[in-house]
Amino acid sequence: MNTEPHASSRHAGEPHARSENNRLNRLRAGVLGANDGIVSVSAMLLGMVGAGTSNAVILTAGLASTIAGAVSMGLGEYVSVSAQRDTERVLIGKESDELHEMPDEERDELAGILQGYGISPETAAQAAQEISDGDPLPAHLRLELGLDTHDLVNPWSAAGSSALSFVLGAALPMLSVLLSTGALQGFVLTVVTLVALACTGFASAKMAGTSVRRSMVRLVVGGAAGLAVTYGVGVLFGASA
Repeated sequence: MNTEPHASSRHAGEPHARSENNRLNRLRAGVLGANDGIVSVSAMLLGMVGAGTSNAVILTAGLASTIAGAVSMGLGEYVSVSAQRDTERVLIGKESDELHEMPDEERDELAGILQGYGISPETAAQAAQEISDGDPLPAHLRLELGLDTHDLVNPWSAAGSSALSFVLGAALPMLSVLLSTGALQGFVLTVVTLVALACTGFASAKMAGTSVRRSMVRLVVGGAAGLAVTYGVGVLFGASA
């Protein structure tokens, strides 16, 4: 009896869905937003703690920084991804025009691309002809440009993911300052920030399928360096004041 799993089940975990491009784009925006929210707000709060600022001022500044940062991240993602989407549409239009104006050259180009994947010239020419007899645009976009008309990047999705993750990331250092007092504030804030960065690195590495250790170390070391610098600046300004 053949117990070999069906091909579709063996590859069930591989990212072949059309929404993969947008999923990765949301992941990128979310990780970037969360990291920025954690590090930027934590660094600002720690600098104010080092300067000896009152809790009321620290929390007010933290709230303002969170709102401003979320809006800035959302707008930045929207503008950036919109530009990318516009570029994708231009490329799609250009490829469509080329298929209409010089179909023979495009068919030969497609055959050449297929040969580059190890397909024999005869088979590649036949496949290119069969593709050209139908709707060749999707195949040309995928093989020449790596584009899928059904999976163009979504600027609203990226903007929302970035802004929301920034707020969630900033909420952790805000809560740590709110729930701690006195000399413990700086210590608690630092620990919470580094743990949050480690968790963000772990989650993003798991979702992307990359090295967990490298992702966590990169974020924790970078965050620790940023906190050290801002705390030192805060202490210097507090002492001079």
